[in-house]
Amino acid sequence: MSMTTIGILGILLLVIGLFSRMPVGFVMAILGLAGFSFVVTFDAGLNLLARDIWDTFSSYGLTVIPLFVFMGQVAYQSGISRRLYHAAYVMLGNRPGGLALATIGACAGFSTISGSTNATAATMATVTIPEMQRRRYDMGLAAGTVAAGGSLGILIPPSVIFIVYGIITEQSIGKLFAAGILPGILLCTLFFITIMVRVRLNPALAPAGPKTSLKRKLRSFAGIIETLILFVLVMGGIFLGFFTPTEAAAVGAFLTIVLALFRRRLSWQGFIQALRDTTRISCMVMMIVTGAVIFGKFMAITRVPFELAGWVGSLPLPPYAIMALIILIYLFGGCFMDSLAMIMLTVPIFFPVVQTLGFDPIWFGVVIVLVTEMGVITPPVGINVYVVHGIAKDIPLHTIFRGVFPYLLALLACTGILLLFPQLALFLPGLIK
Repeated sequence: MSMTTIGILGILLLVIGLFSRMPVGFVMAILGLAGFSFVVTFDAGLNLLARDIWDTFSSYGLTVIPLFVFMGQVAYQSGISRRLYHAAYVMLGNRPGGLALATIGACAGFSTISGSTNATAATMATVTIPEMQRRRYDMGLAAGTVAAGGSLGILIPPSVIFIVYGIITEQSIGKLFAAGILPGILLCTLFFITIMVRVRLNPALAPAGPKTSLKRKLRSFAGIIETLILFVLVMGGIFLGFFTPTEAAAVGAFLTIVLALFRRRLSWQGFIQALRDTTRISCMVMMIVTGAVIFGKFMAITRVPFELAGWVGSLPLPPYAIMALIILIYLFGGCFMDSLAMIMLTVPIFFPVVQTLGFDPIWFGVVIVLVTEMGVITPPVGINVYVVHGIAKDIPLHTIFRGVFPYLLALLACTGILLLFPQLALFLPGLIK
């Protein structure tokens, strides 16, 4: 049996394993260990397993992940997410579809202090869905809006996916964060347009709420002050070179605790729960990274990635056609694989091709994040859909998947705009020295 055949068999077993409901990190680690041991020796496989687990969990660069996750968890426990939603609701709730618009706005705001798509979706589902149910919104629109809005958590900085991509490709995490800001604003705008068009075509989906006075709208801005302070200090510190991303994450986590204590909104039980959730989410991310590294070593010795990269790079097509092919592969893979696992497995394959074709690596990072955003709301994996369903168990899965479909079109439109106008992602990174 040739090495290429063994590698392809490993990929097929990985796809089968993903449907077994076993955690994706363990699936990749077990198959990577088994494959490496089969090709080399069992002792070599055990040495690989021990070394990669140690290297991942002791990596200084990856400490930024639990710090940003902790920042988001403290923000949730102290009620920042509720105040964001209330502010957005007061400003937009009187319009047809106003609660859905407010949900997208609150998701965007919470994404600036979370960095996790799952955490954003879970937090906003808890806050927003009961309110939309009370206002008799269509549940497909309500749940689909939360699931899609949660996907902003991996595009708007700080983003766990950008951090992992930056570590893999040795790109500046600060520049990647900057690159996500304008596309994030564009995607929010497209989501707004999607909601307004849907409600205009079918007003029964989302009735208008009560009108609010200008004075109350102005007072509602107090609900976003904490988020603005955290975003400006943390992201500003990175962009101006005062902090490294890891230092900025530590500063952000500390400031979040200080603001929560200042407002007397963080209880001891809430603090402990934030620690628990941070530990759980961080361990999940670390295990996915570890499993992907181990499986990647197995793929490397079978030379499947290099063969695939060589085949794609040698196609008699213009660079943008090859880029479109790469995006299609990501779209297909995202239907079956967790977004972080997808990044870990595929970026080492396609990144050399992208560089050879002359595309900017920072721009490519934003494109890949946009495409993997689609994966978190597409069946059969669609992790954000399952997160929302887990919180709103009375809403069927097929209803949520139906509700997210229009947002997939918005994501495709955003990706197309970014392909046509790369400077949308490269303008702000170009200002960082």
